[in-house]
Amino acid sequence: MFQYSMAVLSALLALPRDGNELVVGYYDPAWTQFVPPSVERFPLRLGRTLSSAAALWATVGVSHKLWLRCAVRFSSAVREVVHKNCDLWIFPRQDVWSSRFPVPALAAVHDLMHRYEARFSEAGGLVRQRYRQRYMQELINYSMGILVDSEVGKQHVLESFGADPGKVFILPYVPPSYIYESEAPSDFEAKYRLPEKFLFYPAEFWPHKNHLRLLDAIARVRATCGDIRLILAGSLGKEYSRVRLHVEQLGLRDHVQFVGYLPDADIPEFYRRARALVFPTFFGPTNIPPLEAFALGCPVAASGIYGMPEQLGDAALFFDPHSEEQMADCIRRLWQDDALCRHLTSRGQERARQWGPSQFDVALRSIIEQITLDRVPARSNLDPMAVASFS
Repeated sequence: MFQYSMAVLSALLALPRDGNELVVGYYDPAWTQFVPPSVERFPLRLGRTLSSAAALWATVGVSHKLWLRCAVRFSSAVREVVHKNCDLWIFPRQDVWSSRFPVPALAAVHDLMHRYEARFSEAGGLVRQRYRQRYMQELINYSMGILVDSEVGKQHVLESFGADPGKVFILPYVPPSYIYESEAPSDFEAKYRLPEKFLFYPAEFWPHKNHLRLLDAIARVRATCGDIRLILAGSLGKEYSRVRLHVEQLGLRDHVQFVGYLPDADIPEFYRRARALVFPTFFGPTNIPPLEAFALGCPVAASGIYGMPEQLGDAALFFDPHSEEQMADCIRRLWQDDALCRHLTSRGQERARQWGPSQFDVALRSIIEQITLDRVPARSNLDPMAVASFS
């Protein structure tokens, strides 16, 4: 959600200044480093009490209209947003506040995995699932437009909430800006000591990231590819200890390297050096790391689920994330077949050229125009449209 928020902010900053005014409200003061001083910005001091009340209100299912009336009366932060008098507020995060202000809103729904992958604990227990279901229903009903990542994401919204298809807009993910940095940090070699040839998987150690089955697939491949190497990046939390133990149990200590959390500046060089990205997640509809790989010429093998085939097209190999056999077959092909890797690199770079930050900017501008033109009466050129982003 942070990367999507950054992409939205970048697109809004690229809007023509003679016809638009931009206002940015933010939770975290760290956002001020990304917003130019020339742009109006202000902190949203919602407070823990108000945020807890919003979550409880949504979970219990009290009237949304009553919340909006009460919030304006009792919250100075809500009143401040209303008094900005913007024609449209964009909520790029997926959270309860996307529908908690009485303002015209364009809100993002990133995934509904609490419905489609509820078997995973990180999708939330019954209370959290109810909370997510209720606030998203309010978000769908209340917003003027909904942003989703894919056609599959749109279908999820339609079948889960009965949304009006005309208000759901597909705005796919793009790689974050740091991916396009061309030089590796000066201390990169000494810090990581990477093997000459390796597979790469950057992901937190959540169960849905499917590390254990990936390791099982690596163990299968080792029989015919004795030099196989896998680099796992991600904070050493969640199920890291279980994954590390599985490496030991499979005898893969010499084949798997953990590099921990990667700062943004270091990530591009991993893609540039990797033989391929292997991405066995169970969550979707789509994901950002394969797009990062495409942009940097790294071949991809990924789970063929939800919107991933739509997102990656003919530029990736696909496997069933339940099947270590299918996963192992893709890994073996990528490790041994230079021509296949060159083909996937070419196809991935072509898709990266077809959809990137510049195309994202144009698409978001078109969506904003569709929504505001339907809502705002004809105006003179001297009366600018105010568009606000909320992060």
